[in-house]
Amino acid sequence: MQGFQGRYKGQRTNMRVHPAIRHAVAIFCLLSVAAAGVAFGAVPPKPASRTRTHRARGLSSWGDPTKGDVVGFDDPIIRQSAVEALGHANGSVVAIDPTTGRILTVVNQQMAFGAGFEPCSTIKPVIALAGLQQGTITRDTMIQVGHRRYMGLTEAMAHSNNKYFEAVGSNLGFDTVLRYARMVGLGERAGFDIPEEKPGQLPSHPSMYGGVARMSSFGQGIRMTPLQLASLVGMLANGGTQYFLQYPRSAEQLQNFAPRVRQQLDIASLLPDLQEGMLAAVLYGTARQSYEADEQALGKTGTCNDESQGGRLGWFVSYADQAHPKIVLVVLLRGGSRAVSGPHAAEIAGRIYTGLRVRNYFAESARRPQYTAANATGSSH
Repeated sequence: MQGFQGRYKGQRTNMRVHPAIRHAVAIFCLLSVAAAGVAFGAVPPKPASRTRTHRARGLSSWGDPTKGDVVGFDDPIIRQSAVEALGHANGSVVAIDPTTGRILTVVNQQMAFGAGFEPCSTIKPVIALAGLQQGTITRDTMIQVGHRRYMGLTEAMAHSNNKYFEAVGSNLGFDTVLRYARMVGLGERAGFDIPEEKPGQLPSHPSMYGGVARMSSFGQGIRMTPLQLASLVGMLANGGTQYFLQYPRSAEQLQNFAPRVRQQLDIASLLPDLQEGMLAAVLYGTARQSYEADEQALGKTGTCNDESQGGRLGWFVSYADQAHPKIVLVVLLRGGSRAVSGPHAAEIAGRIYTGLRVRNYFAESARRPQYTAANATGSSH
């Protein structure tokens, strides 16, 4: 390389390039070609199968969450839709029938049956229920949540406003909040004859940091399992009947299945106020990524740090549809990334609902015989 062609009058210059510069340029070119080759070589080939698993935005690949699951008698359509939607995220999906308490599928059974996690903002429907029944709030009660800013129950549920529920919980007091948590089944096993299920945990006293206010907005001090959350929201979906969750794992258990009522709560008159907030969360609030127009769901998200185990948690619980509830879905995500959140759990649930619609699940389920609380078997722990 002896020089370069001048840009003026076609003259050739006698400028020489220093050998060190020539050497650096050569190395740069070689490295650029190598990097391009690695980049092109890193692109994986498209899978031959038409079936794709999904991953919520920003969630890193964790492995196979279905490893070790025993699923011979799960609902195959729900199972397939849930597995595809969850992909390789570190999470779990639980689906139940709110009219019978039957568990339809559990993806990542080790996580779902484990000792439980902080409920984050999914505790807020319990606080709302307690506030409504105790007369602390009505749907129209406006609570100050900021400078010159007030909010009612529907908006507070839709946007998961912490200040609102901290105020409600503080007015109720720790003993009342704890009583309602026990009333809806937290701190106890939700399932019937599921040996590996753990009971979760309730605190014996308010924590030093945040007290009952933090307990009412994030569930601090509570350890809740996906099964407990499914059982709780199943009761909200069907009008107040809480069933024991049953998981048929043999042909005989499936053939002889009959619902078992845990309790009947007189909360039907309060549910429209709760349902309005859960619907708003899906339509325009924190759960809007779960929106599926054909099978409108109602739901609640939860996002927080898991203070006992570390990392972040993302919850979403929902049911569809409001008039004739057919399914309750709980999605739980866990990890260190900020992508682990309630909205991303809601996104996964939305993909499950889409998968069920595409597979015509809801049309088929509408033709199945329905159980009622009247012909269910009563039982107790």
